[in-house]
Amino acid sequence: MGVKHEEVLGQTSFILHIGVILCQSVIIEREKMVKQKKSKRKIALMIIKILVILGILGLLIVLGMDRQVKKEGGKHLTTLEESRYTKAKPADCALVLGASVYVNRKPSPMLKDRLDRGIELYKAGIVKKLLFSGDNGQVEYNEVEAMKEYALKAGVKKKDIFLDHAGFSTYESVYRAKSVFAVKSMIVVTQQYHEYRALYTGKKLGLEVEGIPAEDVSYRGQTMRDLREVLARAKDMGKCVYEPAPTFLGDVIPISGDGRKTW
Repeated sequence: MGVKHEEVLGQTSFILHIGVILCQSVIIEREKMVKQKKSKRKIALMIIKILVILGILGLLIVLGMDRQVKKEGGKHLTTLEESRYTKAKPADCALVLGASVYVNRKPSPMLKDRLDRGIELYKAGIVKKLLFSGDNGQVEYNEVEAMKEYALKAGVKKKDIFLDHAGFSTYESVYRAKSVFAVKSMIVVTQQYHEYRALYTGKKLGLEVEGIPAEDVSYRGQTMRDLREVLARAKDMGKCVYEPAPTFLGDVIPISGDGRKTW
C-alpha cells in the first residue's frame, strides 16, 4: 500500500504540475492577447487621430483657397454704371455662363436673370457680342440653344450671338473663351457667388475681365450651391496653376466675326 500510495501521490503531483504549467501557459497567452488587443486599439486610435488631423488640415487648406479666390476675384466685380467699358471702348463680349433649362427649353429663373443682365449690357453698348457658354453634352439637353432663343426674342442680332456648346464647367467656359473664340476682354455675367471663381480664372488665364452680376435674388437651394462653391473655388484655383486643356478645343472662331457660324 505504501508503495502504491506513493505512486498515486507522485502521479497526482505530476498531473498537478502539468496542470499548473498549462494554466500558466493559458494565462501568459491571455496576457499576450490582451496586450495585442491594447496595441491594436492604440494603433486604431492613432490612425483615427491622424485622419482627424489630416481632415482638419485639408479643411483649412480648402477654406484658405476659397478665401483667396474670393479676395482676388472680387477685385474685378463692378456695376454697369462703374464699368471701365463704354460705348466708345466696349469689351469683346459678355460671357454669360449657362445654368439649368426646363424640358420646354425655358430658362430657369437663375439663367433668365443671367440672360437679362447680358442683354442689358449688349443694349447699353458696352459689349460687342454675347457669348453663351453651357452644357450641350447630350442631344436632349441644350442650355445654349435655349439661351440663343431667349436672346433673339429680346432683339439681339443673330450675328452677335456666339454659342459655346462645350462649356461643361466654369473653368472650361473661360478657357474656351480665350482659346476658341479669341476673346481678349470680356464681362462675365452670372450670380455674384459664382462671379469670384469665374473672374479669378479669367485673370489667371490672362484675360481682361470684369464681372457684372445678375440681379441679386435668393434662389431655391442656394445654401447647397454656396457650400459646393467653396470646393469648386479650391478646385479651380488648382486648375489655374496647371492650366489643363478643356474637354474639347477645336478650330478658332474669333469673337469679332459672325456668331451664326457657331449655331
